[in-house]
Amino acid sequence: MATDRKAQVSWEGDLLHGKGRLETVTSGALGGLDVSWPARSEEPGGLTSPEELIAAAHATCFSMALSNGLAQAGHAPEKLQTSATVTFQPGEGITKVALEVAGRVPGMDESAFEQAAEQAKENCPVSKALAGVPEISLTARLDH
Repeated sequence: MATDRKAQVSWEGDLLHGKGRLETVTSGALGGLDVSWPARSEEPGGLTSPEELIAAAHATCFSMALSNGLAQAGHAPEKLQTSATVTFQPGEGITKVALEVAGRVPGMDESAFEQAAEQAKENCPVSKALAGVPEISLTARLDH
């Protein structure tokens, strides 16, 4: 069954001097987050940016995909710690996403974990949505 998720944002002013606010999302889990051009292209100053939200979405989606793949292979993870760093270049857009994952996965060797992580990177829905990004890198390691 397909699901729809919605985010509502307000924006006032021009790009460089204006400001925006992520008002609500379908779940109610997020809202009241302020955004601005300086938060996107310079220092966040307590505000968020589209790239920060994309990083959060990508790290979450990747973790879910990896967890599922590992469990299907008979190696359900005890814990996965994932970060995603999204690089934004003004005038070019998003130029890179760097995923890093550390996992505690009983009975799995480093090579198998790296292979599972690579499959998750290729197949998670957010990775697919970001297919136009020039570089999506992955660093995966097991924690013992």
